[in-house]
Amino acid sequence: MATAPSTDASPWWSPHVHADRRPFLLGRQHIAAALRGFFAARDFVEVETPILQVSPGNETHLHAFRTELVAPDGTAQPRYLHTSPEFTAKKLLAAGEPRLFTLARVFRNGERTALHHPEFTMLEWYRAGEGYEALMEDCAALLAAAAATVEARAFSFRGLAVDPLAPPERLTVAEAFERFAGIDLLAGLGPGGETDRDGLWQAARAAGLRVADDDVWADVFTRVMVEKVEPRLGIGRATILCEYPVAEAALARPKPGDPRVAERFELYACGVELANAFGELTDAAEQRRRFVRWMDEKERLYGERYPIDEDFLAALAAMPEASGIALGFDRLVMLATGASRIEQVLWAPVER
Repeated sequence: MATAPSTDASPWWSPHVHADRRPFLLGRQHIAAALRGFFAARDFVEVETPILQVSPGNETHLHAFRTELVAPDGTAQPRYLHTSPEFTAKKLLAAGEPRLFTLARVFRNGERTALHHPEFTMLEWYRAGEGYEALMEDCAALLAAAAATVEARAFSFRGLAVDPLAPPERLTVAEAFERFAGIDLLAGLGPGGETDRDGLWQAARAAGLRVADDDVWADVFTRVMVEKVEPRLGIGRATILCEYPVAEAALARPKPGDPRVAERFELYACGVELANAFGELTDAAEQRRRFVRWMDEKERLYGERYPIDEDFLAALAAMPEASGIALGFDRLVMLATGASRIEQVLWAPVER
């Protein structure tokens, strides 16, 4: 009996598939070279960070790949593929590097969409002794540099477009909640950033959002962001969304003069989150408290927790004041080249 032909899509290494993707891949190569030149011209050093880590990071909703490190005597210790090079980069700040960047391969389990991939490239850079406003200026310059490299007059994704040469809009999270959802976010934050779950829950309901009875404050905040705010950011020009509530600022220090919010911003273009930046927290005791709280929540939601990197906390206590940012390099390439899926800009996607 004859076998029915396969309806599966051709593999990425098929010559005709590769030929379709190759313009995006060459754009990737050119943008990477341009960014390296950008940082070299500003006295940054490029560093390489180890992928195997004691802890992959301690954010509640990030899921890591676990493995084992086997010693010559056969004993094994758990290790994780890092979800970000952040911990190592900050150890290098503590070691005395004033400006550094890395194009690092990073790994996140359970993530695969048009904008997500289980293995991807993170561009991170750090400035010791400089505020996070300097990173905002970097972002504007990087968008322009990427566009010039591939001669893109606009960044585009799913029918939305951005002028990469236009100065980014700066918008606080509170302003965005008021503008796009009609919610007074700051009214529900205590003087130290304490959150009013019931108040935000009621406001979200009034804004037409579906929220569950057992949603915690963070769940409601995320729903407002995803459904009301993010789709409206970075249209026409990029948006820098800043001053997140401290409860939503994993590794950021509180804003001087208003401890309800933190020195955190995200960069958006075409409704796509491109980067996440912090005025870095250097209080090791406070960082430990946050890690424990997030791992308690992770265990509640997912039944697992990751260890705390004690070496990182020791380095944090010695780290100078600094600002740092993580940018999804593959997403930047997508927008600059007009790709519609992240796999179009990856030389060799992870097999399904």
